[in-house]
Amino acid sequence: QVQLVESGGGLVQAGGSLRLSCAASGRTFSSYAMGWFRQAPGKEREFVAAITRSGISTYYVESVKGRFAISRDNAKNTVYLQMGSLKPEDTAVYYCAARLGSTSYTRLNEYPYWGQGTQVTVSS
Repeated sequence: QVQLVESGGGLVQAGGSLRLSCAASGRTFSSYAMGWFRQAPGKEREFVAAITRSGISTYYVESVKGRFAISRDNAKNTVYLQMGSLKPEDTAVYYCAARLGSTSYTRLNEYPYWGQGTQVTVSS
């Protein structure tokens, strides 16, 4: 099992930047592909970005391509989401998630391990 703790959320003006971090417990972090998801009020949780175990491949939802970047540091058991050019529609609770396996990185139900979430609010 792996336990996940997100940090780095907050209030930012439109056009600004934030970096989210997700710290994982355990000694097998490099065995897990990692994903970031978000859930806005009244909406379903949606995929944002994912990164493979090695960090070589990354995946993004179309709406954040070119603005967000996912990365990981396996030595620090941490995955990051660098968010830039933020828009009010990026406002949501952001969750990191972990999974074994190497297919369907965008599917929420493929991730058995979740953090508690961190709030990101973008003001206009």
